[in-house]
Amino acid sequence: MTPKQQLESILSNQYESEDGDLYKVELLVGMTDSEIESLKNQLPDNNLPNEIEELLRFSKGFEFNGLEEVRFDAFGHFGFEEMFPKSIQLAGDGFGNFWILDIDSKGNWNSVYYVCHDPSVVVKHSENLTEFISHVDEFGQKGNQSNLDIIHEKTVMDIWSEKVGIMEKNEKDYDFENGQDELPEMFLVADLTNQPIKTGFPWGKSGPNTKIIRPSDEPIWIVEKRVKQGFLSRLFGGKK
Repeated sequence: MTPKQQLESILSNQYESEDGDLYKVELLVGMTDSEIESLKNQLPDNNLPNEIEELLRFSKGFEFNGLEEVRFDAFGHFGFEEMFPKSIQLAGDGFGNFWILDIDSKGNWNSVYYVCHDPSVVVKHSENLTEFISHVDEFGQKGNQSNLDIIHEKTVMDIWSEKVGIMEKNEKDYDFENGQDELPEMFLVADLTNQPIKTGFPWGKSGPNTKIIRPSDEPIWIVEKRVKQGFLSRLFGGKK
């Protein structure tokens, strides 16, 4: 199913808010030819996939209770470029956390990630935009039993507390030495390649200004690891 077909399939659905109010998806207007052309000129390789162009001509987003406005055209709005160099900021929760669609250097629209700042965690949320729209519908239907709500409320905490996670379990050999960025002295690798949704990693365990590198289009991140030093270690210049 294409993103447009998925969106069309939920337009007649009726939802109930936490306050008991009934609501439906409220579509935003579609994009004009000139708006489409302007967006293409911003995208990597000036590539806008056909099924995304079809969606944008139909609607550039929608209103949905419990989320900030869902937008399909918000390219470059997300500022965390070391994590997602090219992306669409699909939606926010009103508390500084966002759902981001990752775009590669060829202009392909890939998976959707939930980027949380407290705790500072990234979670693979949906395989693609079609599934994300389905997950929004599920959120309206099932509330706290939905994929969206479980990730938002529980999964991020499990990843932060290391009840689940992938960073300490990476056993694959990576060759990052030929990259353009200088690697941190110590780092962990977060590899979400072929990982299922609800998989993620903490990006802020080492505190503010943690160095993060995205070496390629692949969903692989290098995250700096800082080791706290004791008083004697600092005094004698040693490392723990």
